[in-house]
Amino acid sequence: MKKVLRTVFAVFMLFALLFASSACKKGENASDNNSGEKKKIGIVQIIEHPSLNTIRESFIEELEKKGFKDGENITIDYQNAQNDQTNLKAICQRFSSNNYDLIVAIATPSAQAAAGETDEIPVLFSACTDPISAGLVDSLEKPGKNVTGTSDRVSSEKIMELAVRITPDIKKIGALYNSSEINSISMINDLKEYAQKNGMTVVEATVANTAEVQQAVQSLVGKVDAIFSPIDNTVASAMPVVAEVANKARIPVYVGADSMVEDGGLATYGINYISLGQETAHMAAEILNGKNPGDIPVRTMSDLQIYINKATADAIGVTIPEDVMKEAVRVFDK
Repeated sequence: MKKVLRTVFAVFMLFALLFASSACKKGENASDNNSGEKKKIGIVQIIEHPSLNTIRESFIEELEKKGFKDGENITIDYQNAQNDQTNLKAICQRFSSNNYDLIVAIATPSAQAAAGETDEIPVLFSACTDPISAGLVDSLEKPGKNVTGTSDRVSSEKIMELAVRITPDIKKIGALYNSSEINSISMINDLKEYAQKNGMTVVEATVANTAEVQQAVQSLVGKVDAIFSPIDNTVASAMPVVAEVANKARIPVYVGADSMVEDGGLATYGINYISLGQETAHMAAEILNGKNPGDIPVRTMSDLQIYINKATADAIGVTIPEDVMKEAVRVFDK
């Protein structure tokens, strides 16, 4: 009888030990999961304007579809520099010193500031027109270092070809841009090449901030047949002012982004900024899952589309050709 009891007791103790071991392991796993910190993503945006806002919003939405949701397994810290370089540097310094897992930099100045603060934390840019000239990557195919992203580069030649289809008598084109924005300089250089090949003259009007935009546009009145503004953050944020002055003078304004058309520009041949944000999110997911940003090629958008502002056309007395209207993916009426 004692032998049977000893056997039963031994079996009982064995099961007790196995159960305790299993419970301990489960407890350890639960502890690991609960104590694991959410990955921190810093989003820095140079300024608020519709194109950049669209990128940020579509990025966050698409990133959630890829399994990374703010407040659950990631924490997103969004900061807007208000087009102030001191603010921009301070934001990027904080992201770097707090060892964020990923910095998403929207627009070229943001990307340059972020890349200047860290060579370890992955930096993912979006809406960077010319990342090579901006010193962000070694090449589009093999970025190297800790930086990659998406480019919003649009051909100035393509936009000007559209401009000539709509207003064929252009001889003098005003170039309105911020001369400190690398992305703008790149597109203006392309514009000058196009103008030289096609017998046009470029008249430049540069600005340093949004407060100078109105005066710059007014300086072009009476001197040019049309105005060209690239994907310029300073001009884009003041686009309603540009449109107001240009419309009174009945000067067509051709721009580099769909949001600039929505805000009063006459037309563009540009990219879809929702798609740009989504593509940036796909790259972010790859990085968060462990891929080295330097091994991810910079991605450019190929689905260029025509955007028209019919209200602007009516205001300046321009009739949009029927074939252009048919090709347009969106026509704004305000």
